[in-house]
Amino acid sequence: MTGVICAMEIEMKNIREGMTVTSEKEYAGVKFVEGKKFGKDIVVAVCGVGKVFAAICTQTMIDNYKPDIILNVGVAGGLSSSLDVKDVVIADQLIQHDMDATALGCKKGEIYGAGTSSYRYFPANSYVIDRIKESAEIVNSERKKAGREPLRIFTGTVASGDLFVSDKEKKAELRDEFQAMACEMEGAAIAQVCCVNKVRFGVIRAISDSADEGSKMDFGVFCKEAADNSAELVDMFIKRS
Repeated sequence: MTGVICAMEIEMKNIREGMTVTSEKEYAGVKFVEGKKFGKDIVVAVCGVGKVFAAICTQTMIDNYKPDIILNVGVAGGLSSSLDVKDVVIADQLIQHDMDATALGCKKGEIYGAGTSSYRYFPANSYVIDRIKESAEIVNSERKKAGREPLRIFTGTVASGDLFVSDKEKKAELRDEFQAMACEMEGAAIAQVCCVNKVRFGVIRAISDSADEGSKMDFGVFCKEAADNSAELVDMFIKRS
């Protein structure tokens, strides 16, 4: 079974369309929709914005549905000048940029305590990354045949934190300190929960605003189109699972 977690309804809408639903249950205030899509077993949930909601949703999904793979899907702010709005970033690793236990001798972003002190960057599963890339190649082949512009796909670090990053200075700081390509508010928390539970995971983020412009201005304009791009990639992943 593949689990899919999005922070917002706009990110989940297309992914849930076409599902044959077998059950809907609510745990910890989150609705989990289980069923089939393209004949494959999936469970999907909209967790809400922020790391705590994301972690609660992920652990609950693992405990109750035991997915083989969890995908976190949605939009993100671009940090790299090479990224344009609606480009797609596949995370190869994630970091919690607002985690700061440096007073305890940790590096910025390092998770301290409870057996997780070795974690700073959470590596996405290499098998899942490869499957996402293969799915992207098929999506782009189909887009070209249909006369549609292919998706631009990038792989790199995604930084997560409980902060909606909306100015160029903060974006530059995250890029320079963590070598991150994109920033959002859930992925690294989902990554941490998956790592401690030994569940394979991947993170797919479509860019909703550029590194050089304010998120507040661009987010509402481009969020839906960016979310549609990431959902298209997820659909192909599910088809091939």
